[in-house]
Amino acid sequence: MKQTRTQRVMEQRKKKRRIWLQISMRTILFCLIAVLAVGAYSFFKTFFSDPDEASRFPETGPDSVGQMPEPAPEPHVHLSFVGDVMMAGNVEKMLIEKGYDYPYTEVATWFAQDDITIANLETPVTTRGTPPENKAFIYKSPPAALPALKEAGIDVVNLANNHSMDQGVEGLLDTFSFLDKNQIAYIGAGKDMERAYAPVIIEKNGIRVAFLGFSRVIPEVSWYAGKNKPGMAATYDPALAVKAIQEARTQADLVVVIPHWGEERKDDPVDHQTQLARAYIDAGADLVVGGHPHVLQGFETYKDKWIAYSLGNFVFTRSTEPRTWESIILQASCTKSGNCALKAIPVHAELARAVPMNDTDGQILLKRLESISINARIHSDGSVSAKD
Repeated sequence: MKQTRTQRVMEQRKKKRRIWLQISMRTILFCLIAVLAVGAYSFFKTFFSDPDEASRFPETGPDSVGQMPEPAPEPHVHLSFVGDVMMAGNVEKMLIEKGYDYPYTEVATWFAQDDITIANLETPVTTRGTPPENKAFIYKSPPAALPALKEAGIDVVNLANNHSMDQGVEGLLDTFSFLDKNQIAYIGAGKDMERAYAPVIIEKNGIRVAFLGFSRVIPEVSWYAGKNKPGMAATYDPALAVKAIQEARTQADLVVVIPHWGEERKDDPVDHQTQLARAYIDAGADLVVGGHPHVLQGFETYKDKWIAYSLGNFVFTRSTEPRTWESIILQASCTKSGNCALKAIPVHAELARAVPMNDTDGQILLKRLESISINARIHSDGSVSAKD
């Protein structure tokens, strides 16, 4: 039978729908097979792969570069040391006129940057006392001067020197009391021998630092501390100092010794200074910082430990000898393991105050300080290193 035109069109449309359905079914079937294949691969990857494979073959793409953890920096404690400080005589007159903070106005910012600041307090602090007979220079500083010393940032003072008992036992005991009242720790003297040789231990940044003071410049044997007697920690015979250092070594991470020794106005250390410094380090000291000569003396390294033989004056009377006007703030950055990096900040010791030097004068001083050092190099920025 002959089809009409309408019937032919309808037949063509049915044929197209059958073809489209066949294509759609094949596409769906293909997608289903692909999904099943991916799932099967993941299944076998998860349950049958080597669990250590990822650890053996870490990512190496660009995002993984530099991801190795850096070791934590070793903690440091930052110390500052200054030389002789006293507030008597002409210094006291200046302080009354200018204010008790006058000595430190130009240097307090340096102390604010450190963790602990240490000075040699070359005077008793008292309003009374009995001075010794036949002593050339006798000091007595007013208690009113101590709050400014504390405010400037001084944390520890050494009393093992040839002036702390200028006003007798009475003046020394007053000094202890006034220092305690102002929360300034003291070393090198005490109510008895045990306290005089005992360390002051301060912990900063997780590092326990022990400070000890000893003197080999004591005017009278009566100044020596005894079993039940106030006085100084003497070091003419190093045995007691060595024992004290060894004991401090068991209590602290870092041991710092402040000796009073040597000869006045002498640029070079005398034999007993070198001998004592080495005995201290052999006993366990990590850093030795001395005083008494009223002038700067140089540096020495011994068994990788630093010795600074003398820091000179800091806040003192004015001598006619220009070398007594030269001083430094000694900065030490020390690790828990006892390694210390040193830096010298040149300072001009004027009457009753310390003032940082200008660059020209500072460079001259650093070169001179290197010239009198034993085996140390002092760089233009003040950093100190051992000579090769």
